[in-house]
Amino acid sequence: MKAAIYSRKSIFTGKGDSIENQIEFCKEYGKKLGIEEYIVYEDEGFSGKNTNRPRFQQLLKDAKKKAFDFLICYRLDRISRNVADFSSTLEILQKYNIDFISIREQFDTSTPMGRAMIYIASVFAQLERETIAERVRDNMLQLSKSGRWLGGQEPFGFKAERVTYLDEDFKERSLMQLSPYEEELTVVAMIFSKYMEYNSLSKVVKYLDLCCIRGKNGGHWSTIQLKRILSSPLYVKSSKATNDYLKNLGINVFGEANGNGYLTYNKTKNITEERNINEWIAAISRHPGIIDADSWLSVQNKITATKEKTIKRLGTGNNDALLLGLLQCAKCGALMKLKQGRFSHKLNRRLDYYVCCNKDKSHGTTCNNKNIRVDIIDKLVTKNLKILGKDFLSKELSALLDTSAVNQTNKDELQIIDSKIKENEAIISSLIKKLAICDSERASKHIVSEIEKLDTKLQQLKAEKLNSSTLTKNYKPSDDNLTNDNLSNGSRNIKILLEAFNKINNEYSAITTAEHKRALLRLVVKTVQWDGSNVLLTLNSLK
Repeated sequence: MKAAIYSRKSIFTGKGDSIENQIEFCKEYGKKLGIEEYIVYEDEGFSGKNTNRPRFQQLLKDAKKKAFDFLICYRLDRISRNVADFSSTLEILQKYNIDFISIREQFDTSTPMGRAMIYIASVFAQLERETIAERVRDNMLQLSKSGRWLGGQEPFGFKAERVTYLDEDFKERSLMQLSPYEEELTVVAMIFSKYMEYNSLSKVVKYLDLCCIRGKNGGHWSTIQLKRILSSPLYVKSSKATNDYLKNLGINVFGEANGNGYLTYNKTKNITEERNINEWIAAISRHPGIIDADSWLSVQNKITATKEKTIKRLGTGNNDALLLGLLQCAKCGALMKLKQGRFSHKLNRRLDYYVCCNKDKSHGTTCNNKNIRVDIIDKLVTKNLKILGKDFLSKELSALLDTSAVNQTNKDELQIIDSKIKENEAIISSLIKKLAICDSERASKHIVSEIEKLDTKLQQLKAEKLNSSTLTKNYKPSDDNLTNDNLSNGSRNIKILLEAFNKINNEYSAITTAEHKRALLRLVVKTVQWDGSNVLLTLNSLK
């Protein structure tokens, strides 16, 4: 008998029920059952909250191959602390008649009571995991109220470092806190100053790029990054006014205002899901603030006012731009995005533009391609499609029909060769029958000689057939109908493109939704490029 031993530990350690100890216990138990051969699977440094562990997944694959007869583990929660995961694992083991043994709980899966007890134990294992997680979270929240740095990506302007101190009992303790990084904090102060001057995030971004001031990882700034810095209480000198402001937003504030900055916690759940603002925590930290409270509050008011204006403008953007996601910059290859322009009193509407993403991001330092008005290039592309459509389809169809003509010629030749082969085989068969009943030696020799000549001819015909078949790769003698299920790829593409071009020529202006128009364009257009003076249009091939 062969047994698999599975061991797991959430963190790397040699103490307690370590990986090595778990394996040794399992082997000792296996000896009592007369097991001498083992396959050991180890996952150290992996949590039991799910089964996404490399060696455990290999174990399941081997179980399906019946590579072992028993699965032995030190404790039930080594397999999983999740009831659903454990249940599915047990079903796999039972399906392949593999017995499961848990040493500490002394479970036996061969009896209904044993299986029931395993499920009950797995429920408590999951409860334990969730209790531990809740206890850790509560502890982290309590620590956050003290203003400690609890880890994560260091914010712009600060570095995390460990400091030691003596507690009330004169015992040495340590904690992590943020220390100022003056070079970056100078940039932060500049961002606040320029925003107060320009009252525009995009203008501040442009200023930083023109001054070659980069972000934390050396990248270009974006309006989102700037807004995050301007809105963060990390940089403000805490005061009663800032405490009141944060409390009015619904944030839970901890600590007495002393001029230090704030650290915020508990803002997200499961990394990406944002919590309700009433669950947020803002604690006065140990790092000094750099922005005066009055200036910071003034910036918050400006951001709020800008946000309200943006909300009022929602729905006024140009959602009818046909080339979104399709138009490329011919100079650098980047996509061209939509950007709002000025209001034209003459046309009584706002004029929007396609702008090269690289140009916009670098403010013209990496690409200088000209912008192009949305309404102009959209109409130009549509007009060109209607003009080019007929010529393009004519050329494509001619090429396809030429190929079809070659294939048809080869089909005709094959049919003639097939006919001759069948005719020769029939004559040879007839001569062989005559040879069998012939008594004359002279006549027999004549028949044999004739058979040999026909056989030579037959081999030549088969060689010709092989050569013709190679020229026509997809030859099907009965496939003469382009509308049946055996349509070639070219024929299918003809049908699709013909329908698309017909719609563009006849029905395009009647289509009301931009999404429908864009989808139709993508059927016939491969690429659209703008080089600053010309539109370069490439259509999809039929082949």
